[in-house]
Amino acid sequence: MNPFSDFLQKFKGMTVYALVGESGTGKSFRSKLLAQKYSINAIIDDGLLIQDDKIIAGHSAKREKTYMGAVRVALFDDKEHRDEIARALHHSKINKILILGTSDKMVIKIATRLQLPPPSKIIKIEDISTREDIEKAIRSRQIEGKHVIPVPAIEVKRTYPQIFYDSIRVLFHQKKFFNNSSETEGKPFEKSIVRPEFSKKGRISISEAALTQMAMHCVAEFDPGIRVKRLTIKTDSHGYRLIITIDVPFGTQLTGEIHNLQDYVIDNIERYTGILIEEVSIIIDKITGTENIRR
Repeated sequence: MNPFSDFLQKFKGMTVYALVGESGTGKSFRSKLLAQKYSINAIIDDGLLIQDDKIIAGHSAKREKTYMGAVRVALFDDKEHRDEIARALHHSKINKILILGTSDKMVIKIATRLQLPPPSKIIKIEDISTREDIEKAIRSRQIEGKHVIPVPAIEVKRTYPQIFYDSIRVLFHQKKFFNNSSETEGKPFEKSIVRPEFSKKGRISISEAALTQMAMHCVAEFDPGIRVKRLTIKTDSHGYRLIITIDVPFGTQLTGEIHNLQDYVIDNIERYTGILIEEVSIIIDKITGTENIRR
């Protein structure tokens, strides 16, 4: 068996968990609670690989100066970044790992890019946090620009002193979040609070008009013979969904080509904007050029 096969075989024995919730809802803050509950010894959060309260690989999205840059880091868009994490995972003694993300698609994408198995269990932030606590976390993010890295202050001060803000020590009451827990309290955890540069400048969003232009450009670039007749954009807490109605030239291999077109649109928009495209649905309205075919 070659080294690469050995590498993949090692990861096959790893159990992957995921914690999903909208940005700023307190995932990083509560990740250690889940780690304790399921005996997870490593966390993937915003570009970092954390094991036993130490940052062992990667670099934090929270050090980025722009929001788009932070999203790309969190998604491991850079190959060198992915390879660094993969090497650290290969040499570590990790059998369970928790991936944090804003949607199911994001955590699955991260697992795929790091060559990890897909998550065997996805937990929603609403399952382990009250609505009041979630709203409080959102206010802290929106008003004060505060983010959390789930490691002790000494780790963050050493690596990212320019964004360090404060640290807090918390003691979670497990019964509050897990009805089947026999324990009433867990051990205390220290969390580091940071204020990234991009949070001070505000968040960048993309308009539906700009997204429409990008999607139409992607289609034209993929195949100039395809004509977009209508494009609808729907948004929800997980990302953007695009519905594209097109005319295609006669002779187009519908199954393969249209699937490739979907991937092309998703990959390019996500690469250049940092936003997540949850789904691209393509409707073929007409096959052009058939009027000249003799029956």
